[in-house]
Amino acid sequence: MTPVRLALALLASATLAAPALAQDGTLKKIKDSGTITIGHRDASIPFSYYDDRQQPVGYAMDLCHRIVDAVRADLKMPKIDIKYQLVTSANRIPLMANGTIDLECGSTTNNLDRQKQVWFTITHFVTANRYVAKKSANLRTLEDLKGKTVVSTAGTTNIKQITELNAQKDRGLSILSANGHPESFLMVETGRAVAFVMDDILLYSLVATSKTPGDYAISTDALSVEPYGIMVRKDDVAFKKVVDAAMVNTYKSGAINGIYGKWFLNPVPPKGINLNVPMDDAFRKVLANLTDSGDPAAYT
Repeated sequence: MTPVRLALALLASATLAAPALAQDGTLKKIKDSGTITIGHRDASIPFSYYDDRQQPVGYAMDLCHRIVDAVRADLKMPKIDIKYQLVTSANRIPLMANGTIDLECGSTTNNLDRQKQVWFTITHFVTANRYVAKKSANLRTLEDLKGKTVVSTAGTTNIKQITELNAQKDRGLSILSANGHPESFLMVETGRAVAFVMDDILLYSLVATSKTPGDYAISTDALSVEPYGIMVRKDDVAFKKVVDAAMVNTYKSGAINGIYGKWFLNPVPPKGINLNVPMDDAFRKVLANLTDSGDPAAYT
């Protein structure tokens, strides 16, 4: 039985406030400390980022807060405190594996390779790996990037994919690595790179919040499908049951519609930018058939 099917079976037989599961692993860690630590990002709009008060907010953060409520109910501990830990693309998986964070609430792709190190709860967004460039560069297809300098963010699936594509197709690309998404985008703004390869939803938000949004175009060509999931520790079955059950409840109750609309169909802080990104067919498929699969084929 897959972890998601296990969660569905759990939800069918009990409510979220059912008697606590065997309290070991992360659940025991939370019970003993009275705290749960959420890993978050600083600039992954609208998933996980800082608002104008330097508080972590976003779509993934709202989902994680619902998970925390489910953990409180499961452990019968209404006063569990939340600690926030800033993570990056490069350190998020190690910090999960070594116990520094208990949930990672950002824009992290769930794939089969990463599942060897961490687990993911049910997919909460499906995006694609594309690139952004200045319209004046006239880079319409992947073939147009041949021989050019491109950038991506360290520790992401995106930089791995463009590196592999470069080797396989002999594109002659010069690939730069940046420490974060804003730094990657800045390299395109300042001409250090002609294109930034990243998940398209993050590119849309970076363009929308830039000084001159009309100067940029996002490619129609896609390198891959990228399902996002909230990370938990690998092999922690008891904790994943609680997390998955919270996500199932969020989806089956319809609460996901309001949470999605808040962050993708309405102005978001701090600049009041409206991304205006309706749910696409890939994510609607997830809502109809809940999955934590790391196989891109599950989303096409």
